[in-house]
Amino acid sequence: MKGRQLQDLMAFLAVAEEASFTRAAARLGVSQSALSQIIRGLEERLGLRLFSRTTRSVSMTAAGDRLFALVAPSMRQIESGLEEITALRDKPAGTVRLTADEYAVHRVLLPAIERFLLEYPDIRVELAVDYGLTDIVSGRFDAGVRRGGLVEKDMIAVPISGPHPMAVVGAPAYFERRPQPKHPHDLTEHSCINLRLPTHGEQFSWLFVESGKEMRVKVEGPLITNSIASVRDAALAGLGLAYLPQAYFEKELESGELVEVLGQWRKTFEPYHLYYPSRRHSSPAFSLLLNALRYRQQ
Repeated sequence: MKGRQLQDLMAFLAVAEEASFTRAAARLGVSQSALSQIIRGLEERLGLRLFSRTTRSVSMTAAGDRLFALVAPSMRQIESGLEEITALRDKPAGTVRLTADEYAVHRVLLPAIERFLLEYPDIRVELAVDYGLTDIVSGRFDAGVRRGGLVEKDMIAVPISGPHPMAVVGAPAYFERRPQPKHPHDLTEHSCINLRLPTHGEQFSWLFVESGKEMRVKVEGPLITNSIASVRDAALAGLGLAYLPQAYFEKELESGELVEVLGQWRKTFEPYHLYYPSRRHSSPAFSLLLNALRYRQQ
């Protein structure tokens, strides 16, 4: 295969996988106009239209689908082979792409990755913060990180944390204006900071445990956000009560900037797991990172 043909096919695959000339151009490190010209040249040589383009979207034609099915597996084999060759160097190298929610990145991944990258400076880790249940195969991620109960059964799942107890907290300034709740149902009379997650579009319900049974409380308040960092900041500002993993408030609880309430009804969520397809051929860099993240019970 001539060098130009290989480059053209790599450009075609990038557009097909990203479904966007803009994202594909950024991935390949070329301008969008240059990428468009490459694809037009490929279509002219083949005598077939590979993509249907509108001002808002890019989709493959039947010919494009067929070419993708023929070419993509071979390209992945080439990429895998190059990764194996790279692993023969004195130090492991490569990029590992992970998708995880905000709390997992903050509390579970970063503490381990900081040490890992110092030990393996030729390895790069790319973290995509996403609350949705991302398809790691179509998204070209090496693995995802979610709570164990959210992982699909056809994935290999490895625990990388312990359980995560939740906490309801408020600032002392807030409790100067309002009495502390004595029971989870009292929260309906309080200003609560809500989190809206993209997995279902609804506000995140606050869960508690009473006499071994789960209790779900729907709360209201002045602020709704999709970031747990914003929830914590709003609680520190005295805007209302917040409900997040207790460890996320660790420093603020120790300093007295936040006060925990309703601890006797605390709900504990299952550990986080790193998951990846069972058919995946793991690169040396991924295997090393997996070992570094693997949870070891103290």
